[in-house]
Amino acid sequence: MNVLESVRISWRNIREHKLRSTLTTLGVIIGVAAVITFVTLGASLQADIVNTVAGGNAATMYVSAESPSQSGIPNFGNSGGQTIFTEHDLDGIRSLRGVETAVPESGIAASTVAYNNSTVGRQWIVVTSPPYFDVKNQRFVQGGSFQSGKREVVLNRPAARMFGGGNVSVGDNITVTRAVNGEEINATVTGIVEPSDETSLGISSGPTPRVFAPTDPFYQRTVNSPSTGRDQRVYGRILVLARDPGQVDAVQGRVYTYLGERSDASQLKSENYKFKVTTKEELVNQVKRVSDTFTAYISGIALISLIVGAIGIANIMLVSVTERTREIGIMKAVGAQSTDVLQLFLFEAVLLGLFGSALGAVVGFGGGYIAAQLIGLPVAFRVEWFGIAVVVGVLVGVLAGIYPAWDASHTDPIDALRYE
Repeated sequence: MNVLESVRISWRNIREHKLRSTLTTLGVIIGVAAVITFVTLGASLQADIVNTVAGGNAATMYVSAESPSQSGIPNFGNSGGQTIFTEHDLDGIRSLRGVETAVPESGIAASTVAYNNSTVGRQWIVVTSPPYFDVKNQRFVQGGSFQSGKREVVLNRPAARMFGGGNVSVGDNITVTRAVNGEEINATVTGIVEPSDETSLGISSGPTPRVFAPTDPFYQRTVNSPSTGRDQRVYGRILVLARDPGQVDAVQGRVYTYLGERSDASQLKSENYKFKVTTKEELVNQVKRVSDTFTAYISGIALISLIVGAIGIANIMLVSVTERTREIGIMKAVGAQSTDVLQLFLFEAVLLGLFGSALGAVVGFGGGYIAAQLIGLPVAFRVEWFGIAVVVGVLVGVLAGIYPAWDASHTDPIDALRYE
């Protein structure tokens, strides 16, 4: 029996049992659809984060001190690292060859932020210096940066819209209440900026509201500088801007050298903490690694459905062999070889797996598209997964059908003809 004839007979048997064939392939459809949906969501999330992170200034580096447990995790904020970088360190990094500027970044907790009789609960106030927005390449939609030494703040667009009393505009006043001592600080809004790479990573509720303020007079945390012997402000992170993107690697090396040899931070940090100078490229690669790991984990769980689908095909093929015992006997009596019978049943299982995986791929891409749209992510398909799905369908069919097909091919024709 030639291959085409085996395929025709297998297809005829599938059509004669439409409901059973549909239910059999349902497990494969669900398994493949689940995997592709999660892969699509993972790719969309990765594309969203990578595009946003990579959209900043390519010459920017992030200096922090991280514990071993933070290794490999993208550092999107200054939380989690040690607050050990003094004003002396800030000046030292600014003086390095190839550095355009360096700005501090830390924060204070506010129990409330109020505007126009509308109060918002706990907020994290980012304290820094005026060049911060140039280093982060943040675009002002209104106004401009604050000035050091004045009670002024800059809000990102989500923060300007978070009050029930209306949107905040440049020139309006807000009241920040410190969480530590309850001190109220009245500040004038000097600018509204677009969310940056680190404040737009939320995928369920949109970009995170952020309030930015000058270190003087908002930030009061100090430490005794080992180099100068005087109390100085101390920060959790320093942002460094190289003069040219082509000098990033060289500047990164100089910053590492300074931190290890001449910085206050080297004497203030805990032994188990290590300095980390992260470039934009490294940050993007970290995001990709974390995203790929997460996607692989979720997809692995979804593969359970595919295994259930394979068991379903194997089960129904065994039932089919039992139902067609007399047919097998007749086929062998008129000259069919064991290989013909093996081929016939194996092709039937492969066709079920192939159709299930192909339809599952279509459903998966559709589900991934709808889910990404609902969450608000840019849709990113991985087209190669359609080919992978087809290959998986064939493998599922072969693995699920090999034993039933072997069992059918070894049926004794005399016993088969006697079967009722």
